[in-house]
Amino acid sequence: MDKPTIDIVHKRREQVFEAVVDGAHCVLDYQLSGNIMTIMHTGVPDVVGGRGIAGALTLAAFQAARSEGWKVTPACSYAAGWIERHPEFADLQA
Repeated sequence: MDKPTIDIVHKRREQVFEAVVDGAHCVLDYQLSGNIMTIMHTGVPDVVGGRGIAGALTLAAFQAARSEGWKVTPACSYAAGWIERHPEFADLQA
């Protein structure tokens, strides 16, 4: 069975990636300082947990960092674990 597509919105001014899944608000917050994106928090409500939403948000953040020429500091525990499982993005670590 295919995973449903998760529509992610990057709100640059607010420094957040957001997705609404089945009415639940899911987020990845970051802080940008110069060309360093620090991922501060990834939050997915339990009601929609286990669907790969946090991973999709984190992937979107790393893809944005790559396209912008940013380095990434994964300060939140989820993002830190994610980068260990995705060595193809290791070159982005600050």
